[in-house]
Amino acid sequence: MKKIGILYGEERSFPMAFIKKINARNIEGLIAEPAIIDKAIEGGDSGYDVIVDRISHRVPFYRAYLKNAAICGAAVINNPFRSSDDEIFFNCCLASKLGITAPRTVIIPSREMPPHTAPASFGNLAYPLDWEGIFDYIGFPACMKPLSGGGWKNVYRPTSREDFFQKQSETGQLVMLLQEEIVFEEYYRCYCIGAKKTRILSYAPQNPFHLRYQVDFNPPVERLERLESIVLRLSHYLGYDFNAVDLAIKEGVPYVMNLGNPFPETGIDELGKENFEWVTEALAELAIEKALSAERRRDNLTWGAFITSAVTKQPLA
Repeated sequence: MKKIGILYGEERSFPMAFIKKINARNIEGLIAEPAIIDKAIEGGDSGYDVIVDRISHRVPFYRAYLKNAAICGAAVINNPFRSSDDEIFFNCCLASKLGITAPRTVIIPSREMPPHTAPASFGNLAYPLDWEGIFDYIGFPACMKPLSGGGWKNVYRPTSREDFFQKQSETGQLVMLLQEEIVFEEYYRCYCIGAKKTRILSYAPQNPFHLRYQVDFNPPVERLERLESIVLRLSHYLGYDFNAVDLAIKEGVPYVMNLGNPFPETGIDELGKENFEWVTEALAELAIEKALSAERRRDNLTWGAFITSAVTKQPLA
């Protein structure tokens, strides 16, 4: 019996709809269910051919469990080794190497020392940093936010050198990103499944959460095709089976604002019925495809062209 499990947190509408959609197909020898963990033993088979992960970014126990399940042959959506290492600065670097426009970005060391460190731990870090070079490169106003992401928490908009240092004093042990401010005319959240299927959604990040999808920029076909091309290319390199990419339009130019979101929202109340149905159907089809082709005791993960090109010594293209 082939089994597809889904690991989730407080959300209910998507996991239950996902399970129902797969089981409604009545595929002989295939079943979907909530992933149940009663023990996690090293090298122990999870019992699942596919596990869809919706919560391990918040629960370290689940992340460790999924890595073990992957080693034993489960096709985890998304690859837990890849999503564990995901962070915004690397993604901006990848976009730069791929020739995709992103905001100018630098990383700023934490204002306070991390735990278990001392001043001597930072002997390789120049003091002071080349603040003038950093500020000349980024410009003001700018956007400052945590390297680790975290939605819209701890996000600042420094308007000058003095304002930057005042706001930085509030960031504690957070490593921060300082980015060029992009004053956009349009903004899109682009869902991508299997690095093959995309859905481009108009999005208003400045709106209250429940109203962010309640906009329609009505983009022309040429713009949709351009956005889709960027999203597919990024997802191909990142190696995400389920991803959301944020793209802002400024003076006709798409800027990638967030390359990787391996845990995008899937709630029907946020996405609306039509988009919810598309995401559920597309991910169910991918999970079924992976389950039917998965082979126990071998690697069934998606790694992405960034990793595979490194293994084969091929340049990024």
